[in-house]
Amino acid sequence: MLRAEKFDKGHGRIETRRIAVRLKLPNYLNKDWPGLTAIVRLERIRESKTMCSRQIIYAITSLKPEAIEAASLLDLARAHWQIENRLFRVRDGTFAEDASRVRTGSAPAALAHIRDAVLTLIRRSGLLPKPAREAFAENKHAAIRLVTGS
Repeated sequence: MLRAEKFDKGHGRIETRRIAVRLKLPNYLNKDWPGLTAIVRLERIRESKTMCSRQIIYAITSLKPEAIEAASLLDLARAHWQIENRLFRVRDGTFAEDASRVRTGSAPAALAHIRDAVLTLIRRSGLLPKPAREAFAENKHAAIRLVTGS
């Protein structure tokens, strides 16, 4: 079993991240997941002055066993959550994406791409997403100028 642990301190909290990687797998898993090479257990503990939370996540990987290093997988998992927080949380906070009732066909994906494009335009203009969206909702001519570049 491979293990790694990292500590971060910032934003008024201490975060402990641990990973355990199991390379020796039970035989029955090969039937359901061909190519599976490891099972991963991620644990994240966040402590601040007023609260403490603990999250455990299990994952699987098909990385080649010789390429698996516990510390690298721990960094990879953190990078994934940075993407999640930077993109999806911002999209939901700016456009209330989670409240959208659009759920069929290709419309949800198309709307997500439109929201991503709008966020890119807003960020390139040096504005913050939510205030910019509110300002453009009130001033459609400014929104059109942002999109057309004129």
